[in-house]
Amino acid sequence: MRLLITGAPGAGKGTLAGAVADHYSIPAISTGNMFRAAAASGSELGRQVGAIMASGGLVPDDVTDAVVAARLAEPDAAAGWLLDGYPRTLAQVKALDDLLAGRSESLDLVIVLDVPRDVMVARLVHRASIEGRADDTVETIRHRMEVYAASTAPILDAYAARDLVLTVDGDGTPDEVRERLLAALIARLGH
Repeated sequence: MRLLITGAPGAGKGTLAGAVADHYSIPAISTGNMFRAAAASGSELGRQVGAIMASGGLVPDDVTDAVVAARLAEPDAAAGWLLDGYPRTLAQVKALDDLLAGRSESLDLVIVLDVPRDVMVARLVHRASIEGRADDTVETIRHRMEVYAASTAPILDAYAARDLVLTVDGDGTPDEVRERLLAALIARLGH
C-alpha cells in the first residue's frame, strides 16, 4: 500500500496515521515529525526548518522532496508506506509522481480527513497546552490554516481527477473516526 493522509492542521492526521499504518503493516511517515527532529538537531538545516515552522510557513519544496525521497528509500518502506503531511503543493505532487514512476510504483489512495474549522482550532490549542509546541499558537494555527487552504487544498483536485481521493468525516472521538476510516478503506480497497 502506498497511501497519503491529508487534511488541514488539527484534522487528526497524526492520530489516525498510526492506525492505518498498523492495519496495512506499513510505516507511517510524517514530514512534520521529520522536520521537528531536524529542528531539534541544531544543524544549519534544522535551524532553518525550525524558524520556518515557528512562523507557520511551509518548508521549501526542494528540501521536503529530498527528505521524503530519502525516507522512502529506507528498507522498511519497500513494501509500502503512509505519508502524513506530504505532498502539500502541486510541485510536490509532481515530485512524488516522478519518484514513484522512477521506481515503477504508483499511489493507491489519498485519504482526506474532513473536520470543521472550529473543531481543528480547538484540537490544536489543546495539543499546544499539553505538548508545548511552538508551532501551535493561536496566531500560527490561523496562519497554517490559511496556508493549507491556499497551497495544499488544490492538490486534492489533482488526485480527484485520478479517482484517488477518499474523504472521511474526521469529526468525533479518535476511536469513532478510526473505525469510520478503517471501514471506508476496507470498502474502497477491499482489505
